[in-house]
Amino acid sequence: MAPLADLYQVSMAYGHWRAGRHRAPAAAELFFRRPPFRGSFALGAGLAEGLRGLRAFRFSAADVAYLRSVLPSTTDDAFFDYLATLDASEVTVTAIPEGSVVFARVPFLQVKGPLLVVQLLETTLLCLVNYASLVATNAARFRLLAGPDMKLMEMGLRRAQGPDGALSASKYSYIGGFDCTSNILAGKLYGIPVRGTIAHSFIMSFRCLEEVQPRELLPRAGGDPVDLVGLAVSWLQRVCDLLQTPPGKANQGELAAFVSYAVTFPCDFQGLLDTYCVRRSGLPNFCAVALALHQLGYQAIGVRLDSGDLAQQSKEIRRVFRACGAHFQVPWFATIPIAVSNDISEQSLEEFRKEGSEIDMIGIGTNLVTCPLQPSLGCVYKLVEVNGSPCLKLTEDEEKMTIPGLKTMYRLYDAAGHPFMDLMALEEEPSPSAGQELGIRLLGQLEETTKVIPTTVEPLLRTYFRDGQVCEPLPSLPEVRTHAQVSLNLLSPAHRRLHEPQSYPVAVTERLHRLFLELRQGSH
Repeated sequence: MAPLADLYQVSMAYGHWRAGRHRAPAAAELFFRRPPFRGSFALGAGLAEGLRGLRAFRFSAADVAYLRSVLPSTTDDAFFDYLATLDASEVTVTAIPEGSVVFARVPFLQVKGPLLVVQLLETTLLCLVNYASLVATNAARFRLLAGPDMKLMEMGLRRAQGPDGALSASKYSYIGGFDCTSNILAGKLYGIPVRGTIAHSFIMSFRCLEEVQPRELLPRAGGDPVDLVGLAVSWLQRVCDLLQTPPGKANQGELAAFVSYAVTFPCDFQGLLDTYCVRRSGLPNFCAVALALHQLGYQAIGVRLDSGDLAQQSKEIRRVFRACGAHFQVPWFATIPIAVSNDISEQSLEEFRKEGSEIDMIGIGTNLVTCPLQPSLGCVYKLVEVNGSPCLKLTEDEEKMTIPGLKTMYRLYDAAGHPFMDLMALEEEPSPSAGQELGIRLLGQLEETTKVIPTTVEPLLRTYFRDGQVCEPLPSLPEVRTHAQVSLNLLSPAHRRLHEPQSYPVAVTERLHRLFLELRQGSH
């Protein structure tokens, strides 16, 4: 696989090679500077894709030939010969497990290896982690707003930034807590459950009942085929009598579409109710066909709304389902699932919760896959050590300063089991102990020492890649999804809330702080 790289990485690689520094041992760390969506956390995602990219990292003959054409003509031929020999066999990657909650300034992926290769991997890893983590976090926010029992469907394929963006959105929104996708290619590639209803175009394509072919359906228990059109028409009269709405107002083309769909999918019948008028047409037509199917031993699986006041309509529809269930003695009718779509946003979910609704499933597209509240996570990849010497980036902007040296990360938990701080320590430092007082320096308050006593200490990093191979078994997508929900549920309510959350503290050890001060003073 040709590396996903920017030209300046290849130019820098040539500089390192010319200076004889290309094999110097180096380490880089990947992190983001600010939490996305004005929250306090993100979900780390894209690790498995990054490891796949590492395993396939090499320059083909065609790649090398192309680079010859874009680098200056004075570039030494031997450099291109060297590029053709490169792979990731000397690279080691440690990372926080995919799907974990991660926080600003805390590296969630570390790369060690020869300087030239570590530098070349920067854009590949950023590209594979940035959007993955962003959309997984966006999905997690929707899941937190919707609550654990609401079914969430990702349906952003047609709105996403191209086919790659669409597939990534399906995969990583599933990790973030969505239940299914409309994207059949994502279902095929990743094993994500796929779901779908019908579109308005299917209903609009029918004009009258005479267009329904075939018209007959075998009862589920066996027997002679029954004319479903005639049965649905007779049920429509009874439903309209109950609802006190004139049967003549129910659109005949819509009824024909519902019957045609029911004959085709008798065990999976669902209705899209808002092509015409929900109350006078979509709802009575659906109930008529669903009751006709029930008479033949089948059970409708749901309805969808795609316009209007979705929360209010869901309550009205539920009342009708309960009335039909009670009047016609069909108990399951009262619990027919109601799905909604239509440019659903975080604000929509907040309104559903405030108003109360009878919604069972929500389809979300544009506001999930395009992440309009924040289109990029802004992950960065920074060198922290070269040739055994720690590196520090100093700038006028304190936020852009890096934390030097090879580090390990710990998550500190309180007595309630909530994480209350992430701690960065130098790799050679002893691990902090649970129940023991620690003197630490909080980022943003480095001038003073703070004392903390963790109830539990969790080392965050694991080694995933060594000697050119993935060396830790990677969890399945459903396992990553489950881990993400567990990780989110451990957060305290103050850190988990989506609006004006409490800032999550990140700290460094006294020893790491001293190194930072030494390097900063030495650079002036």
